[in-house]
Amino acid sequence: MLKLYNTLTRKKEEFKPIRKGFAGIYSCGPTVYWFQHIGNLRAYVAWDILKRVLKYDGYKVKHVMNVTDVGHLTSDQDEGEDKVEKAAKKEGKSASEITHYYFDVFSRDFSKLNLLNPEIWAWATKHISEQIDLIKKLEKKGLTYRTSDGIYFDTSKFKQYGKLGKIKKETLQAGKRITLKEKKNKTDFALWKFSHKPGLRQQEWRSPWGIGFPGWHLECSAMSMKYLGEHFDIHTGGEEHIPIHHQNEIAQSEAATGKKFVNYWLHLRWLLFSGEKMSKSKGIMYTITALEKKGYNPLSYRYFCLTGHYRTQLNFTFKNLDNAQKTYFRLKNIISELKDDKKLNERYLKEFQKAINNDLDTPKALQVLWKLVRDKKAPGKVRTIKKIDEVFGLDLFKQERFAIPKKVLDLIKEREKARKEKNFKKADKLREQLKKFGYSLDDTGKGTKIRRIK
Repeated sequence: MLKLYNTLTRKKEEFKPIRKGFAGIYSCGPTVYWFQHIGNLRAYVAWDILKRVLKYDGYKVKHVMNVTDVGHLTSDQDEGEDKVEKAAKKEGKSASEITHYYFDVFSRDFSKLNLLNPEIWAWATKHISEQIDLIKKLEKKGLTYRTSDGIYFDTSKFKQYGKLGKIKKETLQAGKRITLKEKKNKTDFALWKFSHKPGLRQQEWRSPWGIGFPGWHLECSAMSMKYLGEHFDIHTGGEEHIPIHHQNEIAQSEAATGKKFVNYWLHLRWLLFSGEKMSKSKGIMYTITALEKKGYNPLSYRYFCLTGHYRTQLNFTFKNLDNAQKTYFRLKNIISELKDDKKLNERYLKEFQKAINNDLDTPKALQVLWKLVRDKKAPGKVRTIKKIDEVFGLDLFKQERFAIPKKVLDLIKEREKARKEKNFKKADKLREQLKKFGYSLDDTGKGTKIRRIK
């Protein structure tokens, strides 16, 4: 029985799908104007676990993730430049070159973290007609109005606005974060933005209201409903989406259809670095490539993510990542020595299922895995760990290939020479030196086995 914490109700609920045996998930994906940092990627690890748990529990899953390649402005208040247009000008490239380049980098990181691809990657620019149709529905119901810079949604006509974040519209004040200008209400948001000088933007389209481009919030509603229906199971995103983006999605979707939009809303807490949210705007960001250059395996970062519950903030430090990598390698090393006895340990499997089905409690589920690994009398370790790793996605039985630095190879050769000369004191000293470089040696009847330990 899978239980999920629903932001909409502020409580943990048993997951009950709309269609028996089927789960539809929509995840807010990347805005492809720059590299995705490890804070962004923590979210995708969390939703990968969600998807794997649903599949493990026997559900057929349809997962849709958007690719925002237009319309995401530098301010959530419908102001500022389009992030993609700004990046294109800065790098002297076309918008398409920018979005495809950064999506390709993101895709490689996705693969390195062993994330399951969504069934559908929904690019905003490929769904302009669906977005225009959604605005037409809202317009027909008298829910929109025109300003000098676009078509806006009138939140005063959607009485439940703010229900996701428990926000009362009357408590919001215009000012630094919210400017009224031509808005009728503080919470109104853009559905379509006009190109003030048509032809100046790289990405703009004709519409019944004039040449322009869609609002960021509109994209997710139009694409999620196209692929999952007007009412679907699960919507995921970061905690920063609660006060504005997801509020607006709910308002425009439910106002257009008259139906409940989503049953379960799941939100990830931020990854922190030195007590602050990791973000490009604050100049605090590390990428997977940057971690690899420092000698970290991407799956060590995945393991690190699993040590914290998705609904708790996780503090990133290189010391914490070092510990996660050492633990991950130690786990793989222990598992590599296990022999398959063709059994399945139902007791440990049930304990694991209970933990992971309790709102994706990965820290507790990891404890169960380690308990099994350390239990000297437990039968069925290999088969059981393989089942557990269907959810964790850590490639626990995959042999790691790594390039060994020359200085390490030289020390290994020197140690082999010392052993042949029966100078075991020197051999032991060299073994300790190798540990400082992050490698351990196991002397077996078939030769010396080299392991990475950090």
